[in-house]
Amino acid sequence: QVQLVESGGGLVQAGGSLRLSCVASGRTFSSYAMGWFRQAPGKEREFQAAINWSGTNTNYADSVKGRFAISRDIAENTVYLQMNSLKPEDTAVYYCAGARGPSATTDILGYDYWGQGTQVTVSS
Repeated sequence: QVQLVESGGGLVQAGGSLRLSCVASGRTFSSYAMGWFRQAPGKEREFQAAINWSGTNTNYADSVKGRFAISRDIAENTVYLQMNSLKPEDTAVYYCAGARGPSATTDILGYDYWGQGTQVTVSS
């Protein structure tokens, strides 16, 4: 059974940083891309960052470029999202996702597996 478990969310002041982690199990995730999405209240789930199977290629939403960084530890089956210079508008539930292919797709339809989400709240 495939399982993605996120951690690292919390409450932070604007300008602060958080690092989210996602541990994957039940699948050889080293062969597949991974991504992070977020969903704010009343809004659709939206793409934030993706990393390809080998960790050599990444994609980011325009709103987080230069502030967020995605990385992965293949040996540990873990993907990270380092979030810096956080803004109140970054407040959302953040979801880790496992892609069905090796490329760092930005398309939500390219992801088959989802974690339960972790809340990030940025106060002004």
